[in-house]
Amino acid sequence: MSISMSCFCLTRSRSKVKHEQSSILASETSFTVNEVEALFDLFKKLSSSIIDDGCIHKEEFQLALFRNSSKQNLLASRVFDMFDIKRNGVIEFGEFVRSLSIFHPRASEDKKIEFAFKLFDLRNTGYIQHSELREMVLATLNESEVTVSDDIVESIVEKTMMEVDSKGDGKIDMEEWKEYAAKNPSLLKIMTLPYLKDITMAFPSFVLHTEVED
Repeated sequence: MSISMSCFCLTRSRSKVKHEQSSILASETSFTVNEVEALFDLFKKLSSSIIDDGCIHKEEFQLALFRNSSKQNLLASRVFDMFDIKRNGVIEFGEFVRSLSIFHPRASEDKKIEFAFKLFDLRNTGYIQHSELREMVLATLNESEVTVSDDIVESIVEKTMMEVDSKGDGKIDMEEWKEYAAKNPSLLKIMTLPYLKDITMAFPSFVLHTEVED
C-alpha cells in the first residue's frame, strides 16, 4: 500500500472526520473528541504545505517549526522521528495526535519525562551519553544562533553530566533522568504546551513560523 493510500484521507472536511476514529484517538490521548477534530484542520494545513498527500513529511515538519524546509536541524529531525511511530518516513494523523498529546497539560509527567529522555538518547541505547548530550547542546545553540567556543560547550556538557550522572558511570539512565527532572521542573515545563487545552478555540503556536496559506 502506498504512503498516500495509508495516510488518513484528507479529502473530507473536518465535519466529516469519522467520529469513530476521533473517539478512539480521544480515548487514547489527553484530547477530547472535539479537540481531535480541531487538530485535523491543523494537520491538514501542515500536511499540504509542500506535498499534498495527507501525511506530514520531514520537510513540512521543519517548515512549520523553523520556516525552513531544507536546513538540517537535529532537534526537528529528532522530534519528527519520535512522532513517526510507524517509522515509515511520514507522520500520519493518528501519530500526530498521539505524539502531540504528550505535550498536553493533562498528560502524565512520566510520559513527558520519557519523551524528553528519548529525545536525547540519539542512538536509542537506553542511555544518554556524553557525545549525545554534546550534540544536543550544539544543536540548541546553533538553532538559537549562539556561537560559543568548544571549551564553553564542553564545560556545559561536563557540568550537566556531573549533575545528572549520580552513579558516576559516564552515562545517564532513565532513573537518573527522572531524579534530575524532579529537581528541575523547568524540564517538564518545556514539555507542556498550555494552549493545547484551548485547541478548539484557535490553532496552537506549535506552528511557530509557518507561512503556509489555507
